[in-house]
Amino acid sequence: MREPLTEELLQELLAAPDPRSFAERHRLTKRSLSEYLQYLLDEKGFERSDIVRKAGLNDTFGYQIFMGQRGASRNKVLQLAFAMGLTLKEADRLLQAAGANQLYCKDRRDAIIIFCLDHGYTLQKTDEELYRFGEDTIC
Repeated sequence: MREPLTEELLQELLAAPDPRSFAERHRLTKRSLSEYLQYLLDEKGFERSDIVRKAGLNDTFGYQIFMGQRGASRNKVLQLAFAMGLTLKEADRLLQAAGANQLYCKDRRDAIIIFCLDHGYTLQKTDEELYRFGEDTIC
């Protein structure tokens, strides 16, 4: 099923009699970090243990994030995004689910991270690029 474009949804929202009917029709709910992580695992066929390891997270802490028992800093969420090989859109949704700021291309550090995500860099390669530009690394 084709996902509607944001512009199409915006037009439909503006034409709706009230926001509740629009939200119900499109099943819009606030997705938690653990729910979105589970969705991504299912969608991409990943194993949680592999992602936690690739993200360089402590096993216990990583599992607590996935189970919704612990929150995660913006950098920890980015570690998970790189470990899963997420697209920019998916990474931004993951950050949003965690209650963190999305990546912003006018911020130098975020711009480097966006570039690295888009070009399929690993977490290690991304940290190397951030270090090379004098920016704080993710790990």
